[in-house]
Amino acid sequence: MYRRLMNVVVIGSGSWGTAVAAMIAPRVPTTLWTRRREAAAQMNSERENKSYLPGIMLPEALVITADLTAALEASDVVVLAVPSHGFRDVLESAKDLVAPDACIVSLSKGIERGSQLRMTEVAAEVLSIDPSRIGVLTGPNLAREVALGQPAAAVIAIPDQKIAKKLQAMFMHSAFRVYTNPDVIGCESAGALKNVMAIATGMAHGLGYGDNSKAALVTRALAELTRLGVALGGAPLTFAGLAGMGDLVATCFSDQSRNRQVGVELGRGKLIETIVAEMSMVAEGVKSTEAILVLAERNQIEMPIAEMVGSVLYEGSKPADMVEGLMTRQAKAELHGIG
Repeated sequence: MYRRLMNVVVIGSGSWGTAVAAMIAPRVPTTLWTRRREAAAQMNSERENKSYLPGIMLPEALVITADLTAALEASDVVVLAVPSHGFRDVLESAKDLVAPDACIVSLSKGIERGSQLRMTEVAAEVLSIDPSRIGVLTGPNLAREVALGQPAAAVIAIPDQKIAKKLQAMFMHSAFRVYTNPDVIGCESAGALKNVMAIATGMAHGLGYGDNSKAALVTRALAELTRLGVALGGAPLTFAGLAGMGDLVATCFSDQSRNRQVGVELGRGKLIETIVAEMSMVAEGVKSTEAILVLAERNQIEMPIAEMVGSVLYEGSKPADMVEGLMTRQAKAELHGIG
Protein backbone atom coordinates (compact mmCIF):
# COMPACT_ATOMS: atom_id res chain seq x y z
CA MET A 1 0.00 0.00 0.00
CA TYR A 2 1.20 3.51 -0.78
CA ARG A 3 0.22 6.49 1.27
CA ARG A 4 -1.80 9.07 -0.60
CA LEU A 5 0.67 11.61 -1.98
CA MET A 6 -0.51 14.79 -0.31
CA ASN A 7 2.15 16.82 1.49
CA VAL A 8 5.07 18.05 -0.61
CA VAL A 9 8.28 19.73 0.48
CA VAL A 10 10.63 21.32 -2.04
CA ILE A 11 14.19 21.47 -0.71
CA GLY A 12 16.04 24.37 -2.31
CA SER A 13 14.77 27.84 -3.20
CA GLY A 14 16.71 28.55 -6.37
CA SER A 15 14.80 29.55 -9.49
CA TRP A 16 13.67 26.04 -10.45
CA GLY A 17 12.83 24.88 -6.94
CA THR A 18 10.80 28.03 -6.37
CA ALA A 19 9.03 27.69 -9.72
CA VAL A 20 8.04 24.07 -9.03
CA ALA A 21 6.85 24.87 -5.51
CA ALA A 22 4.79 27.80 -6.78
CA MET A 23 3.33 25.66 -9.56
CA ILE A 24 2.00 22.87 -7.34
CA ALA A 25 1.15 24.79 -4.14
CA PRO A 26 -2.34 25.90 -5.30
CA ARG A 27 -3.32 22.24 -5.78
CA VAL A 28 -1.23 20.30 -3.23
CA PRO A 29 -0.10 21.35 0.29
CA THR A 30 3.48 22.47 -0.40
CA THR A 31 6.36 23.78 1.68
CA LEU A 32 9.46 25.43 0.22
CA TRP A 33 12.62 25.13 2.30
CA THR A 34 15.37 27.71 1.97
CA ARG A 35 18.70 27.60 3.75
CA ARG A 36 18.69 31.26 4.87
CA ARG A 37 16.21 32.56 7.46
CA GLU A 38 16.35 36.06 6.00
CA ALA A 39 15.36 34.67 2.59
CA ALA A 40 12.39 32.84 4.13
CA ALA A 41 11.30 36.01 5.92
CA GLN A 42 11.57 38.07 2.72
CA MET A 43 9.60 35.57 0.64
CA ASN A 44 6.91 35.19 3.29
CA SER A 45 6.42 38.93 3.69
CA GLU A 46 6.69 39.96 0.03
CA ARG A 47 5.54 36.72 -1.67
CA GLU A 48 8.39 36.95 -4.14
CA ASN A 49 11.80 35.31 -4.45
CA LYS A 50 13.71 38.47 -5.31
CA SER A 51 17.08 36.70 -5.41
CA TYR A 52 16.27 33.96 -7.91
CA LEU A 53 12.84 34.53 -9.45
CA PRO A 54 12.11 38.28 -9.31
CA GLY A 55 8.79 39.53 -10.57
CA ILE A 56 6.96 36.23 -9.98
CA MET A 57 4.35 36.33 -7.24
CA LEU A 58 4.31 33.27 -4.98
CA PRO A 59 0.89 31.80 -4.16
CA GLU A 60 -0.44 32.43 -0.67
CA ALA A 61 -0.89 28.68 -0.24
CA LEU A 62 2.88 28.12 -0.42
CA VAL A 63 4.51 27.73 3.00
CA ILE A 64 8.11 28.97 3.14
CA THR A 65 10.50 28.06 5.95
CA ALA A 66 14.17 27.80 6.87
CA ASP A 67 13.39 25.08 9.45
CA LEU A 68 14.28 21.77 7.82
CA THR A 69 12.64 19.70 10.56
CA ALA A 70 9.36 21.57 10.20
CA ALA A 71 9.54 21.37 6.42
CA LEU A 72 9.96 17.59 6.35
CA GLU A 73 7.41 16.82 9.02
CA ALA A 74 4.72 14.54 7.57
CA SER A 75 6.04 15.03 4.01
CA ASP A 76 4.91 12.43 1.50
CA VAL A 77 6.94 13.75 -1.44
CA VAL A 78 10.38 15.32 -1.05
CA VAL A 79 11.45 17.30 -4.12
CA LEU A 80 15.18 18.03 -4.15
CA ALA A 81 16.15 21.21 -5.99
CA VAL A 82 19.72 21.42 -4.71
CA PRO A 83 22.82 21.81 -6.95
CA SER A 84 24.84 18.62 -7.33
CA HIS A 85 27.80 19.90 -5.31
CA GLY A 86 25.58 20.44 -2.23
CA PHE A 87 23.15 17.59 -2.79
CA ARG A 88 24.77 15.05 -0.46
CA ASP A 89 25.26 17.52 2.40
CA VAL A 90 21.60 18.50 2.39
CA LEU A 91 20.53 14.85 2.29
CA GLU A 92 22.81 14.03 5.21
CA SER A 93 21.11 16.80 7.21
CA ALA A 94 17.68 15.48 6.27
CA LYS A 95 18.16 11.71 6.37
CA ASP A 96 16.73 11.22 9.86
CA LEU A 97 13.77 13.46 9.04
CA VAL A 98 12.58 11.82 5.81
CA ALA A 99 9.91 9.15 6.29
CA PRO A 100 10.97 5.72 4.98
CA ASP A 101 7.84 5.54 2.80
CA ALA A 102 8.26 8.99 1.31
CA CYS A 103 8.89 9.51 -2.40
CA ILE A 104 12.00 11.39 -3.53
CA VAL A 105 12.06 13.44 -6.72
CA SER A 106 15.29 15.07 -7.89
CA LEU A 107 15.23 18.26 -9.95
CA SER A 108 19.02 18.51 -10.02
CA LYS A 109 20.86 18.03 -13.31
CA GLY A 110 24.39 17.17 -12.36
CA ILE A 111 26.88 14.44 -11.53
CA GLU A 112 28.58 14.29 -8.13
CA ARG A 113 32.28 15.03 -8.40
CA GLY A 114 34.50 12.34 -6.92
CA SER A 115 31.89 9.57 -6.86
CA GLN A 116 30.53 10.19 -10.40
CA LEU A 117 27.08 9.28 -9.06
CA ARG A 118 23.80 10.58 -10.42
CA MET A 119 21.64 12.43 -7.89
CA THR A 120 19.14 9.58 -7.49
CA GLU A 121 22.09 7.30 -6.73
CA VAL A 122 23.30 9.73 -4.08
CA ALA A 123 19.80 9.81 -2.58
CA ALA A 124 19.62 6.00 -2.52
CA GLU A 125 23.03 5.86 -0.84
CA VAL A 126 22.19 8.38 1.89
CA LEU A 127 18.51 7.74 2.62
CA SER A 128 16.87 4.60 4.00
CA ILE A 129 14.35 4.50 1.18
CA ASP A 130 13.55 1.84 -1.41
CA PRO A 131 15.26 2.97 -4.67
CA SER A 132 12.01 2.25 -6.54
CA ARG A 133 10.59 5.32 -4.77
CA ILE A 134 13.40 7.64 -5.95
CA GLY A 135 13.08 9.40 -9.29
CA VAL A 136 13.68 12.51 -11.34
CA LEU A 137 11.59 15.24 -12.96
CA THR A 138 13.36 16.56 -16.03
CA GLY A 139 12.90 18.09 -19.47
CA PRO A 140 13.07 21.44 -21.28
CA ASN A 141 11.99 23.46 -18.25
CA LEU A 142 13.41 26.96 -18.00
CA ALA A 143 12.24 28.16 -14.59
CA ARG A 144 10.94 31.62 -15.48
CA GLU A 145 8.84 30.38 -18.40
CA VAL A 146 7.25 27.68 -16.23
CA ALA A 147 6.64 30.20 -13.45
CA LEU A 148 4.93 32.52 -15.94
CA GLY A 149 2.57 29.72 -16.92
CA GLN A 150 3.83 29.30 -20.46
CA PRO A 151 3.07 25.85 -21.94
CA ALA A 152 5.82 23.34 -21.11
CA ALA A 153 6.33 19.60 -20.84
CA ALA A 154 8.44 17.32 -18.65
CA VAL A 155 9.00 13.67 -17.86
CA ILE A 156 8.81 11.97 -14.47
CA ALA A 157 11.11 8.95 -14.33
CA ILE A 158 10.78 6.60 -11.37
CA PRO A 159 10.91 2.78 -11.25
CA ASP A 160 7.60 2.23 -9.44
CA GLN A 161 4.94 2.95 -12.06
CA LYS A 162 2.12 3.27 -9.52
CA ILE A 163 4.04 6.09 -7.89
CA ALA A 164 4.93 7.48 -11.30
CA LYS A 165 1.26 7.96 -12.14
CA LYS A 166 0.56 9.64 -8.80
CA LEU A 167 3.47 12.00 -9.29
CA GLN A 168 2.39 12.66 -12.87
CA ALA A 169 -1.03 13.74 -11.63
CA MET A 170 0.51 15.86 -8.88
CA PHE A 171 2.83 17.84 -11.16
CA MET A 172 0.61 18.06 -14.23
CA HIS A 173 -1.78 20.92 -14.93
CA SER A 174 -3.13 22.85 -17.92
CA ALA A 175 0.19 24.57 -18.74
CA PHE A 176 2.60 21.82 -17.63
CA ARG A 177 2.23 18.46 -19.35
CA VAL A 178 3.99 15.53 -17.68
CA TYR A 179 4.87 12.15 -19.22
CA THR A 180 6.08 9.05 -17.38
CA ASN A 181 9.20 7.04 -18.22
CA PRO A 182 10.67 4.15 -16.18
CA ASP A 183 14.19 4.91 -17.52
CA VAL A 184 15.66 6.82 -14.58
CA ILE A 185 19.25 6.30 -15.79
CA GLY A 186 18.58 7.66 -19.25
CA CYS A 187 16.47 10.61 -18.15
CA GLU A 188 18.82 11.63 -15.39
CA SER A 189 22.06 11.21 -17.32
CA ALA A 190 20.64 13.17 -20.26
CA GLY A 191 19.83 16.07 -17.93
CA ALA A 192 23.36 16.14 -16.57
CA LEU A 193 25.16 15.66 -19.86
CA LYS A 194 23.28 18.38 -21.74
CA ASN A 195 24.77 21.09 -19.49
CA VAL A 196 28.23 20.35 -20.85
CA MET A 197 26.91 20.59 -24.39
CA ALA A 198 25.20 23.90 -23.63
CA ILE A 199 28.58 25.33 -22.64
CA ALA A 200 29.99 24.16 -25.98
CA THR A 201 27.09 25.72 -27.91
CA GLY A 202 27.53 28.95 -25.98
CA MET A 203 31.19 28.99 -26.97
CA ALA A 204 30.20 28.65 -30.62
CA HIS A 205 27.86 31.61 -30.25
CA GLY A 206 30.49 33.66 -28.43
CA LEU A 207 32.95 32.94 -31.24
CA GLY A 208 30.46 34.33 -33.73
CA TYR A 209 29.49 31.12 -35.51
CA GLY A 210 26.09 30.96 -37.22
CA ASP A 211 23.11 28.66 -37.13
CA ASN A 212 24.62 25.95 -39.34
CA SER A 213 27.55 25.57 -36.96
CA LYS A 214 25.39 25.53 -33.85
CA ALA A 215 22.87 23.09 -35.35
CA ALA A 216 25.67 20.70 -36.28
CA LEU A 217 27.21 21.04 -32.83
CA VAL A 218 23.95 20.34 -30.99
CA THR A 219 23.20 17.33 -33.19
CA ARG A 220 26.62 15.84 -32.55
CA ALA A 221 26.23 16.71 -28.87
CA LEU A 222 23.08 14.57 -28.84
CA ALA A 223 25.10 11.70 -30.31
CA GLU A 224 27.70 12.07 -27.54
CA LEU A 225 25.26 12.15 -24.65
CA THR A 226 23.35 9.22 -26.18
CA ARG A 227 26.54 7.13 -26.46
CA LEU A 228 27.45 7.69 -22.83
CA GLY A 229 23.89 7.47 -21.54
CA VAL A 230 23.33 4.11 -23.22
CA ALA A 231 26.67 2.84 -21.89
CA LEU A 232 25.50 3.78 -18.39
CA GLY A 233 22.33 1.75 -18.86
CA GLY A 234 19.88 4.24 -20.38
CA ALA A 235 17.43 3.34 -23.16
CA PRO A 236 18.37 4.83 -26.57
CA LEU A 237 14.91 6.25 -27.27
CA THR A 238 14.98 8.26 -24.04
CA PHE A 239 17.55 10.57 -25.59
CA ALA A 240 15.19 11.41 -28.46
CA GLY A 241 12.56 12.57 -25.96
CA LEU A 242 11.99 15.43 -23.54
CA ALA A 243 14.84 14.47 -21.21
CA GLY A 244 17.30 14.27 -24.09
CA MET A 245 16.66 16.29 -27.24
CA GLY A 246 14.03 18.50 -25.60
CA ASP A 247 16.22 19.62 -22.73
CA LEU A 248 19.29 19.85 -24.96
CA VAL A 249 17.57 22.26 -27.37
CA ALA A 250 16.22 24.50 -24.60
CA THR A 251 19.52 24.65 -22.74
CA CYS A 252 21.70 25.15 -25.80
CA PHE A 253 19.67 27.92 -27.44
CA SER A 254 17.99 29.89 -24.65
CA ASP A 255 19.45 33.13 -23.33
CA GLN A 256 18.05 32.04 -19.95
CA SER A 257 20.42 29.05 -19.83
CA ARG A 258 23.21 29.62 -17.33
CA ASN A 259 25.41 26.96 -18.91
CA ARG A 260 25.00 28.47 -22.35
CA GLN A 261 25.85 31.90 -20.97
CA VAL A 262 29.06 30.54 -19.43
CA GLY A 263 30.01 29.25 -22.89
CA VAL A 264 29.16 32.56 -24.56
CA GLU A 265 31.46 34.44 -22.22
CA LEU A 266 34.22 31.87 -22.69
CA GLY A 267 33.86 32.23 -26.46
CA ARG A 268 34.25 35.99 -26.07
CA GLY A 269 37.52 35.51 -24.25
CA LYS A 270 36.55 35.87 -20.62
CA LEU A 271 38.26 33.59 -18.05
CA ILE A 272 36.15 30.93 -16.33
CA GLU A 273 37.16 32.21 -12.88
CA THR A 274 35.81 35.65 -13.72
CA ILE A 275 32.58 34.25 -15.18
CA VAL A 276 31.83 32.08 -12.12
CA ALA A 277 32.62 34.94 -9.74
CA GLU A 278 30.10 37.17 -11.51
CA MET A 279 27.26 34.60 -11.47
CA SER A 280 24.60 34.59 -8.76
CA MET A 281 23.36 31.09 -9.67
CA VAL A 282 25.11 27.78 -10.30
CA ALA A 283 25.91 26.57 -13.82
CA GLU A 284 25.98 22.79 -13.25
CA GLY A 285 28.10 22.05 -16.32
CA VAL A 286 31.12 23.86 -14.89
CA LYS A 287 31.37 21.33 -12.08
CA SER A 288 29.88 18.27 -13.80
CA THR A 289 32.13 18.20 -16.86
CA GLU A 290 35.00 16.68 -14.88
CA ALA A 291 32.86 13.82 -13.57
CA ILE A 292 31.33 13.21 -16.99
CA LEU A 293 34.75 12.91 -18.60
CA VAL A 294 35.72 10.36 -15.94
CA LEU A 295 32.57 8.36 -16.76
CA ALA A 296 33.35 8.55 -20.48
CA GLU A 297 36.89 7.26 -19.95
CA ARG A 298 35.69 4.51 -17.62
CA ASN A 299 33.17 3.33 -20.21
CA GLN A 300 35.52 3.88 -23.18
CA ILE A 301 33.11 6.33 -24.83
CA GLU A 302 34.32 8.97 -27.28
CA MET A 303 33.12 12.45 -26.28
CA PRO A 304 35.19 14.97 -28.24
CA ILE A 305 32.85 17.91 -27.56
CA ALA A 306 32.85 17.25 -23.82
CA GLU A 307 36.63 16.88 -23.92
CA MET A 308 36.89 20.28 -25.61
CA VAL A 309 34.74 21.85 -22.91
CA GLY A 310 36.86 20.23 -20.20
CA SER A 311 40.06 21.49 -21.82
CA VAL A 312 38.73 25.05 -21.81
CA LEU A 313 37.29 24.89 -18.29
CA TYR A 314 40.15 23.16 -16.52
CA GLU A 315 43.27 23.48 -18.65
CA GLY A 316 43.06 27.04 -19.92
CA SER A 317 42.63 26.15 -23.59
CA LYS A 318 41.04 28.76 -25.84
CA PRO A 319 37.69 27.87 -27.47
CA ALA A 320 38.87 29.01 -30.91
CA ASP A 321 41.82 26.63 -30.75
CA MET A 322 39.51 23.66 -30.14
CA VAL A 323 37.45 24.07 -33.31
CA GLU A 324 40.03 22.74 -35.74
CA GLY A 325 40.53 19.64 -33.62
CA LEU A 326 36.81 18.87 -33.71
CA MET A 327 36.49 19.51 -37.44
CA THR A 328 39.53 17.48 -38.52
CA ARG A 329 38.87 14.34 -36.47
CA GLN A 330 38.86 11.03 -38.32
CA ALA A 331 35.68 10.63 -40.40
CA LYS A 332 33.03 8.36 -38.84
CA ALA A 333 29.58 7.01 -39.58
CA GLU A 334 26.87 9.29 -38.17
CA LEU A 335 25.57 6.67 -35.74
CA HIS A 336 29.03 5.48 -34.67
CA GLY A 337 28.89 4.10 -31.15
CA ILE A 338 25.10 4.29 -30.89
CA GLY A 339 23.66 1.51 -33.08
